[in-house]
Amino acid sequence: MDNQSIQRLSTQQPDFESRLNALLDWESVSSAEIQQSVDSIIADVRRRGDAAVIELTRRFDRLDVQDMSALTLTADRLAQAWEGLPEEQRQALAVAADRIRAYHERQKPESWSYQEADGTMLGQKVTPLDRAGVYVPGGKAAYPSSVLMNVIPAHVAGVEDIVMVVPTPDGVLNELVLAAAHVAGVARVFTIGGAQAVAALAYGTETIPKVDKIVGPGNIFVATAKRAVFGQVGIDMIAGPSEILVVSDGGTDPDWLAMDLFSQAEHDEDAQAMLISWDARHLEAVAESIERLLPTLERAEIVRASLSRRGALVLVDDETQALSLVNRIAPEHLELSVEEPQRLVEQVRHAGAIFMGRYTAEALGDYCAGPNHVLPTSGTARFSSPLGVYDFQKRSSLIQCSPQGASTLGRTASVLARGESLTAHARSAENRIDSDKH
Repeated sequence: MDNQSIQRLSTQQPDFESRLNALLDWESVSSAEIQQSVDSIIADVRRRGDAAVIELTRRFDRLDVQDMSALTLTADRLAQAWEGLPEEQRQALAVAADRIRAYHERQKPESWSYQEADGTMLGQKVTPLDRAGVYVPGGKAAYPSSVLMNVIPAHVAGVEDIVMVVPTPDGVLNELVLAAAHVAGVARVFTIGGAQAVAALAYGTETIPKVDKIVGPGNIFVATAKRAVFGQVGIDMIAGPSEILVVSDGGTDPDWLAMDLFSQAEHDEDAQAMLISWDARHLEAVAESIERLLPTLERAEIVRASLSRRGALVLVDDETQALSLVNRIAPEHLELSVEEPQRLVEQVRHAGAIFMGRYTAEALGDYCAGPNHVLPTSGTARFSSPLGVYDFQKRSSLIQCSPQGASTLGRTASVLARGESLTAHARSAENRIDSDKH
């Protein structure tokens, strides 16, 4: 095949390292021009509140609105969207929501404490955030699954007020997204997007309440704005393009694997789809499946661009070398399409979500398996985790000293504080030494 849609790599190639590095290289930092535009929008929203949001929505989403009421959807409107769906879609949303909720219920951390021999109590108190903001893409990229994945963990965590924003360019509402908001338990939605929506959630306006944390995917302007407001509010992550890495032992249907690669490549031209195997003939079979099936896709041009720019079929020497590459790449999605996935998974240290066995397509995780599909990208699985209940909660330390404990700890604290020349610290601790005898 002279006109290959996906490049081939082998660990035996002398330039393998440089070629792999070029494939993995992804810079999520926005241009100075975008940064300047976003900074200007944030400053405008902080200064003028609702008026700025309305004006920016008119300009960017081409909506002729006069006040915020025209950009607000109530719980009744969300319920109407739910009722208006075909039964099949309602059923699918309900099943997915139930499974996502059941999975995340198991994540809930508990508060705990213990008592030392002298009566001192130490512990940890888990508290939900007061208010979370969920950004949902609108327009062409309308993802009801993102609504479920971002809202349900917040609900399970105990967040009482969830504010959702979704842009509606040219006034087009996506009924499936609104229905997903209803089934996930959202009470109000503002039909705004872009950096102005992030700024409104971070700082608050006359109508839009200030939130404690902003989660959800968006374009480069949204990502840049999230980075800019971090510190004022919490954020989930700055996500890069979608990624899939498949490890195959040669026993999985090549057509299945080609479609698994396509499933991520169809997101956009920057998405990454890679397959690793130690079976050269199997890689050839997958390459042939790619060439044969690619023209049948509705998003064939996007997939072809993605595969040619950032896709690869990688031949390795053996299973050990494959796992070493997995941990180096730290993929967002990892498919272990092998006979004994349980054995291999023990050696995987870095991956956002791991799909085990030949029958577990990554696409199931995107919609309805249960675990969250908001995952670390661009190698950040080395130090980051999937979105979960814990992202909508915080932990407070509990310390309660008995008189005896205060006296004992006070002596240690005094020595350390004086060693740091912080004498007020020391004297504060010393005041309570042997205080039970006074």
